[in-house]
Amino acid sequence: MAKYQFFCIPDSKRREFTYINMESDTYLAEKKQLLQSGFEVEDDVIYADTPEEAVEKFRSNYIYALDEHNNSYPEGGLIKFMIESYQEIRRKLGKR
Repeated sequence: MAKYQFFCIPDSKRREFTYINMESDTYLAEKKQLLQSGFEVEDDVIYADTPEEAVEKFRSNYIYALDEHNNSYPEGGLIKFMIESYQEIRRKLGKR
């Protein structure tokens, strides 16, 4: 699962945004350019399998917060771990 950092133009109510995959080799240089261009870091890191999923989580801010809250409990974290493990195994077996 990749980590995405989102950046917004101040006072745009999260409508004008961009993101960077934090695992990119150029992450620090891109972040510096965005900050110099007037963007600000918005929220915490978002973990997602695809950029589209990260954007969806970012846009549905409430759902992301709820997901994080559920994962803060051992039961919720265990269930999510089991679901994501199952999905990853299916993906790996499907690529063969």
